[in-house]
Amino acid sequence: MDNSYVSIKNWSDEDRPREKLLNKGIAYLSDAELLTILIGTGTKNKSALDLANEIIKLVKGNLHELGRLSVKQLMQIKGIGLAKAITIAAALEMGRRRQLSEALIKPQLMNSRHCFEVLQPLMGDLLQEAFYVLFLNHNNRLMHAKKISNGSSTATVVDVKLILKEALDANANTLVISHNHPSGNLQPSEADKVLTNKIKEAAALLEMRLVDHIIIAGTSYFSFADEGLL
Repeated sequence: MDNSYVSIKNWSDEDRPREKLLNKGIAYLSDAELLTILIGTGTKNKSALDLANEIIKLVKGNLHELGRLSVKQLMQIKGIGLAKAITIAAALEMGRRRQLSEALIKPQLMNSRHCFEVLQPLMGDLLQEAFYVLFLNHNNRLMHAKKISNGSSTATVVDVKLILKEALDANANTLVISHNHPSGNLQPSEADKVLTNKIKEAAALLEMRLVDHIIIAGTSYFSFADEGLL
């Protein structure tokens, strides 16, 4: 046993994460301390904070990467069992859903950043490609977001007819298409450019506007509209 190990219950009140949250406020807690509260208890040789620091170290301090860890990956850390891993995964999913709900209450999506804020929680953490469409009315108000297809880690297949059918069913006249690049590379491929033009031309035949194609890679994005590619 590590003789330097001291259980959190034996720490001073000002150092315990839960008491620190109550006395100073949640903003004063570090990422590891917040994770400690989720973990709850440590092991015979490690405190909950020790376990939290191991997780933070595993993702190199990147909370985005933490959000991508599966329950199985979390359980690879000795001392993180199924219950603890599920608690962490559930908390991270709640954070994603909060981010999405905040984005969805925007009255209008007026630029690429607004669109990214809706789309990032949906696909920013995915390990395979997915293709989404935002359906907007004539005032650029978001009507709904729809996943059109899933793919592999490098590609996805998109049915243009399905996109237009969904748009007609939603009575939408403005579209924003989006897919993710799990590799982290933001640059559009030639296939991305060809697909964009194909959807734009097909939409125009039905008097609909394709106003942007957003490529998402983690917490960054590329906008066809911003780069003059539409």
